[in-house]
Amino acid sequence: MNVSSRGRRALLAALPLGALAGTARAQAWPVRPVRLIVPYPPGGASDITARLLGQDLAQVLGQSFVVENRGGAASLTGTQAVATAAADGYTLGVVDTAFLVNPGLFGGRLPYDTVRDFTPVSLLVRAPLALVVPAGEPWRELSALVAEARAKPESVPFGSAGNGTAVHMAGEQLRQAAGFTFLHVPYRGGGPMIADLLAGRVRMAFGTVPAIAEHVRAGRLRALAVTGAARAPLLPEVPSMAEAGYAEVDAALINALIGPAGLPGPVVGRLASAAREVLTMPGVRARLAEIGFDSVGSTAEELRTLLATDIPRWEGIIRRGNISPD
Repeated sequence: MNVSSRGRRALLAALPLGALAGTARAQAWPVRPVRLIVPYPPGGASDITARLLGQDLAQVLGQSFVVENRGGAASLTGTQAVATAAADGYTLGVVDTAFLVNPGLFGGRLPYDTVRDFTPVSLLVRAPLALVVPAGEPWRELSALVAEARAKPESVPFGSAGNGTAVHMAGEQLRQAAGFTFLHVPYRGGGPMIADLLAGRVRMAFGTVPAIAEHVRAGRLRALAVTGAARAPLLPEVPSMAEAGYAEVDAALINALIGPAGLPGPVVGRLASAAREVLTMPGVRARLAEIGFDSVGSTAEELRTLLATDIPRWEGIIRRGNISPD
């Protein structure tokens, strides 16, 4: 339907002044620096992704993107800070796999609603995980480990970076898919877990590919498989879980860009488009590949679909595994 200039003026005059002002602000965004809240201390994967993204988003959008680390409470503190921020596009969050897992892990104890209290913007990056064992273990392939774990329940202590972490969820996926039991040994972070794995105090663990690749190349650890359908470029000789017969073991480390609920559509669109532009830059892709990440840069709707699919999926795995955050 064609609308004359007089008709357009009449339509605009009929709109509330607040709606007009909100539309104008969204179209002008950003006019001041933007905070990127990372719900972890500096130096981790989410922090690295946020800082890489922020540098180039500043160039694309013409405003500074300042990373603010809000660690604590298994990522809940920083994530809640995003949920309670003004929905004006000046406070955003870079979250990881815990954002998908925590609804099933904490249930009603979460201080926010993962679906209602946030606006999905873009799935930024994704990285597979690798199943590794100490070099002194006899297993040369996943089937041998599974056979022993089935024959001798709880004979294979499994280390993780903590309850509900991506590496724990990968182990739980494998346990449920392969039908064995293990003794889960949660650590406070990936560093202590890897140290005890190297010392042989635990017999298997999942780790991020960059964190374990050097140990694999040096012969200290042996990688048996990487999660998902494809091999990892940093470990091309290691089969995928799909190749090993466990396609359902697909836990991955992700980073996603989110905002508080009610983020204006024009802001979401500009952010998603700018993130996609940054993530296709050769230099950014190369830097992310060095730390084991595949660049994604999804649309907001694609991230919304991922949340709708994966949150209930993890809830089911956590329920069947009787997993608690403590």
